[in-house]
Amino acid sequence: MVAVLWAAGMRDAEVRRARAVLGVGPGEGAVSGWRCVVERWWRWGKRRPEWGCVAGGLVIGLLGASVVPLVIGACAVPGAARVRRAREARGDRERRGDAVIGLCGLMAGEVRAGRQPGEALAVAVRESAALSGAGSAAVVAAARFGGDVSGALREAAREPGAEGLHGLAACWRVAVDRGAGLAAGLERLSGALRAERDQRADLKAQLAGPWSTAVMLAGLPVLGLLLGSAMGAQPLRVLLHTGAGVGCLVVGGVLEAVGMWWAVRVVRGAEVGG
Repeated sequence: MVAVLWAAGMRDAEVRRARAVLGVGPGEGAVSGWRCVVERWWRWGKRRPEWGCVAGGLVIGLLGASVVPLVIGACAVPGAARVRRAREARGDRERRGDAVIGLCGLMAGEVRAGRQPGEALAVAVRESAALSGAGSAAVVAAARFGGDVSGALREAAREPGAEGLHGLAACWRVAVDRGAGLAAGLERLSGALRAERDQRADLKAQLAGPWSTAVMLAGLPVLGLLLGSAMGAQPLRVLLHTGAGVGCLVVGGVLEAVGMWWAVRVVRGAEVGG
């Protein structure tokens, strides 16, 4: 017993000494630990926002005393994750397209400054983010060691958003085979790609109005539930605890999903057609 008490006292003395050295108060360690946990979950939630469907379903389920909203929220996670991945893919595609435009302009400037085409291409690829690691290495190797530069560029153009590299490959082939001016061709290509990007941006701006209207209409049922709750009608109890309410919830959810799918299809079709 004496040995146990002595060991406990030594441990407490070491803990107090460590806190004094680190400048941490008696309760600050636990607070910082909880803070780290919360920050870690917050960062994870920012990377995976689709799990907010589960959190929202949990809150609505607690308010309505039903497990149905939680189940619906869990079922919505895969669809929300797919939407997030599609949005991230569109962002990557747009950034890669901008990088291809910068690559063409940078290479044209290097050629006009007196660099050889292979050296200019290698410098432009290194200083831009138009190509991924493998594609960048293949193009640089082909440019430095006399390989098939056009083939390497066409292979790199398979990445989404890098389709403009097909034009760069054509400019390279014409310049090498026929001795045409590479810088002039690259400048024309850069201008054409920039005009195409501006046209897509203008079309997206024109479609922002209809898309905002569709989103607003999709949110009207939620507004109706909030108004009903404010008036004391208890819409959650009706929807979650009565047969007619559950039927209306299922039919309304299906119609809502079909409507949003149709709106997305119309907007995407307009973007592709434009």
